[in-house]
Amino acid sequence: MCTDSVSGSDSDSGSNGWCKAQGVVLKTVVLIGGALLLKRLTKATTRCDHTSIVADSLAGEKFSREQASRDPDSFFNLRWLSCPAAEMVDGSTVLYFEQAFWRTPRKPFRQRFFMVKPCSKEMNCDVELNTYAIRDAEEYKNFCDRSRNQRSQPEEVIGDIAEQLNTVYLKRCERGKRCLYEGSTPADGFPNTWNGASYCTSELAVLKNSEIHTLDRGYDNDGNQVWGGKGGPYEFKPAPAASFSDPFSPLNFNTKFIAKKNEGSLSFKGE
Repeated sequence: MCTDSVSGSDSDSGSNGWCKAQGVVLKTVVLIGGALLLKRLTKATTRCDHTSIVADSLAGEKFSREQASRDPDSFFNLRWLSCPAAEMVDGSTVLYFEQAFWRTPRKPFRQRFFMVKPCSKEMNCDVELNTYAIRDAEEYKNFCDRSRNQRSQPEEVIGDIAEQLNTVYLKRCERGKRCLYEGSTPADGFPNTWNGASYCTSELAVLKNSEIHTLDRGYDNDGNQVWGGKGGPYEFKPAPAASFSDPFSPLNFNTKFIAKKNEGSLSFKGE
């Protein structure tokens, strides 16, 4: 009996010790995990992180369909299409971009290269979005719709970057705003001679779910607007694949859109 009594006491003591050890280990794991999570949550977003977010948001197929349905007298249903085309040695991402009317997606009226890169430390911005002309735009039509082996190679893309058209300086939006990033060209814009303009300005906002709002305008020497949007920015939203694969979808049918013609129809073309 004494022997059993002593054995039971040792067993209880060992069990309690093991439980305490387990508790210490568990607390340590929780503390370490919490510290790592806190570090991850509070880690500052770098300019390269900002650049990646903006580049990813610009890429893809988007439409101004909803906006055109709400206000067919001021906006057209346009197709925005962009995809990565090359990486520069400094880490900048080059995207090919084109716009077309949704009914004629294979006939873009606007083609550009976007170069997305971090702002330099001395600048009051997070991301630089540079827009360039393309040396032979005809060769790049429907670039993003082609299979990768049918596209121009990155070194060819870099060689086909022509004159710079403008630069938009983007900053992370403040908490509480709908946008993720927003910015514009400098107040005095960039030289532009299309349709009687002497300079042009651009504004751009990146929203959640890769929605893009953009407003391009041209002004003459007296500061009068001669082309560009007057009813606000174009709102491009990604649409379900099914909605733009079916030309007879109710989402794509808008008789007011088909019939309307106004002086601002291609006013944004002269960027």
